[in-house]
Amino acid sequence: MTKYFKPTWMVESIYQLKPEQLQKRHIKGVITDLDNTLIAWNEPDASEEMADWLQMMAQAEIPVVIVSNNSKKRVERVAADYGIRYQAMAKKPLRHGMRQALKKLALPKEEVVVVGDQLLTDIFTANRLGLQSVLVKPIASSDGKVTQFNRRIEQAIFKRVLKGNPELKWGKMID
Repeated sequence: MTKYFKPTWMVESIYQLKPEQLQKRHIKGVITDLDNTLIAWNEPDASEEMADWLQMMAQAEIPVVIVSNNSKKRVERVAADYGIRYQAMAKKPLRHGMRQALKKLALPKEEVVVVGDQLLTDIFTANRLGLQSVLVKPIASSDGKVTQFNRRIEQAIFKRVLKGNPELKWGKMID
């Protein structure tokens, strides 16, 4: 059961992912969560760090698609200024939103990685679609009410995942 919640890699921040690391693993596209992955869940606008990372990915010709359970208004506000494609109201862990993102990328799933801060939504959905995944630490130490509930469940699952996979460690890059 824990295999569905096991990330391929664990990196402290999405901003530590560099194009060279992805290209080395033949990854040509990124599907990323928004809240607490790219920016804090309670921040209305993109950060400078996010802008720099998106520019670095664009320069390396690695397209990024945001898949978020949040509203279109919220996601569009962040994505529009950067020309980033997105799928709002994705209803993760349902797979439809991520499937839509895969269509937008038009890449084989072997060449795509999912990045997110939650096991129950991002990693679970990625694994059920056969995608590689990167679990990152949440940007903010607080969460919305639904996510707070999910985090309590995730803690127990995460302990089991780590116990069964002692090779999983937080890192600064994907290894």
